[in-house]
Amino acid sequence: MIKDKAKELVPPGARSWLRQQQKGWKVWPPVGTVKFGSLGRVKPISREFGFDRGHCIDRFYIEDFLSSHASDIKGRVLEIADTEYTTQFGGDRVTQSDVLHVKSTPRATIVADLTNADDVPSNSFDCMIVTQTLQFIYDLRAAIATIHRLLKPDGVLLTTFPGISQISRVDMDQWGEYWRFTTMSAQRLFAEHFSAEGVTVRAYGNVFAAIALLHGLAQEDIEVDKLKPHDPDYEVLITVRAVKQAS
Repeated sequence: MIKDKAKELVPPGARSWLRQQQKGWKVWPPVGTVKFGSLGRVKPISREFGFDRGHCIDRFYIEDFLSSHASDIKGRVLEIADTEYTTQFGGDRVTQSDVLHVKSTPRATIVADLTNADDVPSNSFDCMIVTQTLQFIYDLRAAIATIHRLLKPDGVLLTTFPGISQISRVDMDQWGEYWRFTTMSAQRLFAEHFSAEGVTVRAYGNVFAAIALLHGLAQEDIEVDKLKPHDPDYEVLITVRAVKQAS
């Protein structure tokens, strides 16, 4: 009876408006009430991945991954472009540190293309650190085959690449930027050369981390603890630890 009485008192137009409002009240925050604040812009805050503001968001995850596998960084270690992570996480366990770059640079001890590094002997390295590199290589399978060949038996690859990320314009123009990955694609790609049992894939990220990274915010801009929760539907960074079987 109360419902019928209310219908008599409320005009049809108002009843329709109330029904629409109730739909919005079923979710939280209610539809139309979300405030974007400083992020409500169509241009990013930084196009430099936050490097011009401080420490990049995805470096938080890269360094967590390498720290958790620091014991693998030992013996003769090859890193791409420089020795930053070899030095930071390898310490006294490293007996020889090499740097591979596709072009001759002051830091490069080996100049080679990962898709065709025939001049580099097989079974050379105990560990290879390949961070944020594979997205720039079109022939991924050839690069992974080369990495597998260069590792010693029981050698370990530690590699990272983007899942959710902006384009690196400088690298896109210089080398080309071809790929974004998921944990599923990474598992299948690396299992083609390393045994499935020897490949461990992990993703890092959540929706907050994705938004912060895409806007080019730095770690100094945010509450870093918000990067720690993992949401499997927001794979910001993909990591792979792959071991070359001794046999």
